[in-house]
Amino acid sequence: MKTLARAFTFLAATLALSLPLGSAAASAPTLTAQEKAAGWRYLFDGQSLAGWRLYGKPAGSTIGPGWRAEGGILKKIAGIKTGDIITEQTFDNFELSWEWRIEKEGNNGVKYFVTEARPAAPGHEYQMIDDDAPKWASLHPESKTASFYEVLAPAADRPLNPAGQWNRSRIVVRGTTVEHCLNDRLVLTYELGSPAVKAGIAKSKFAKYADFGQKIRGHIMLTDHGDEAWFRDLKIRELPAR
Repeated sequence: MKTLARAFTFLAATLALSLPLGSAAASAPTLTAQEKAAGWRYLFDGQSLAGWRLYGKPAGSTIGPGWRAEGGILKKIAGIKTGDIITEQTFDNFELSWEWRIEKEGNNGVKYFVTEARPAAPGHEYQMIDDDAPKWASLHPESKTASFYEVLAPAADRPLNPAGQWNRSRIVVRGTTVEHCLNDRLVLTYELGSPAVKAGIAKSKFAKYADFGQKIRGHIMLTDHGDEAWFRDLKIRELPAR
């Protein structure tokens, strides 16, 4: 009887793995009762690109083949440069949570405080990159995973899973305080307008943008660097200001 049960379990698992990502077996993401009570809602419904648009393009315009929703995954297709996508809504005080994985040597990022008035430096970026790849060996700490890209470095001992494996990230913005978390650990905290932020911007490529680093109500952006990247469980809740 146990042998038969084990055989059935193995067969079921094999069938599940053989199903394509877009099959009916992949369900849409579901919030728990506790998450709903806490104000969480999904930015990605697991099945479509509803609520997103290309940066610099009007709502309702075609996003293109570089981004695909299938089987609960929002996927950036490798080698097809379509452009960055942003939420149709804007946010100021919020907690953003998502899971992600990238291909070997991959590079991507999530930006916030995004404005279309500053195309060359649209917003602050939570960096997502294959830190272990020789291709990126020369990157300074301010460009490693979970950094405030080009401005502030994350903790050196952050718990990063390698390319091809899933990671979980979170950004929390409340008032002028910003937190970056990686795999349930706080790895960076900074204060908007602080001496540390001003110094980091001054030595970065964003130095020529006088308003970069300021708190604004803006979009959330998923970047398109041409590499494969997967996103899931992408959700947000708005927070009261301090």
